[in-house]
Amino acid sequence: MGIVGLSDLLAGPELRFRPLLALGPAFAALWCGMRRTALVGIAAVSLGVLLSSYHHALGKRQNTLMLAMMAGITVASVFASSGRQKRERLLAEVRSVAEVAQRVLLRPVPRRVGPVHVAVSYTSATAEARIGGDLYEVASTRSGVRVIVGDVQGKGLEAVETAAAVLGAFREAAYDEADLTGVVARIETALSRRLSGEKFVTAVLAEFDDGDTVTLLNCGHPSPLLLSRGGVGVFAEPEDVAPPLGLTELVDIRPCPYTVGFAPGDRMLIYTDGVVEARDGEGRFYPLADRCGLLKVPDPERALEELRTDVLHHVGGRITDDAAMLLVRRR
Repeated sequence: MGIVGLSDLLAGPELRFRPLLALGPAFAALWCGMRRTALVGIAAVSLGVLLSSYHHALGKRQNTLMLAMMAGITVASVFASSGRQKRERLLAEVRSVAEVAQRVLLRPVPRRVGPVHVAVSYTSATAEARIGGDLYEVASTRSGVRVIVGDVQGKGLEAVETAAAVLGAFREAAYDEADLTGVVARIETALSRRLSGEKFVTAVLAEFDDGDTVTLLNCGHPSPLLLSRGGVGVFAEPEDVAPPLGLTELVDIRPCPYTVGFAPGDRMLIYTDGVVEARDGEGRFYPLADRCGLLKVPDPERALEELRTDVLHHVGGRITDDAAMLLVRRR
């Protein structure tokens, strides 16, 4: 407004910049409250009156219409500012409720549980969201520390509801069932009531006990990455490829548990396909096997953060699919 006023003052009566003073209250409505917007509008009208008086334009019909227009824009800007503030308050309340729901669904995992140290990272592909179709959970049971990392087919609220059903079934079955096969059967039963058609959920379940091995059960999910204490990374692939949850009734193959070595100091990264299928500008997938060195950082939380930063750098900013990563280190 000061620049507009100075320009109008120096330009003379032939070239008028005074109508541009209405930009002041219009822009103020985007960021300021009602009172400040009104003050900016009053200042704009007052400055317009002073400039009109300086150029001897007061009382002229066109100038009067211009001042009336500025006053009208000021009133409209005040109402617009009021509506914006109401929407912002409503949005803040909705976000608050959503954050509570998100914390209930994907609860923070303990840093140390049983014989392992756990860190988790979740990146949602949806703006302003903290959760999506990916899921994870850690449960300390009598059989050991049981972990699940999964990926629901699809996106949106339907995927979140399915993820909630899987997590609810796992949280109950992890404490009741004697082995991972029973846990998967309970999850499958819960999904049979919800999924329809060819919907499915891929998942990896793991059980860490006090021994130097880990029991895995893979249901159509990307194989976990096992990083030995010496820094060698291999994928813990199952002997037989099992179908995802929700599709087991369509085939005769059932997911079978298998064990791999997991000595003190070893690390295991369980992740969703949003990590390995992240593409750069040339369409190349994220080379997770070549990034094992990022997981050598002593602190698992920091290691996951560096890996997440590297994934985002690979895609150039924002991922197109949810990405969950859970890093487990044998203490």
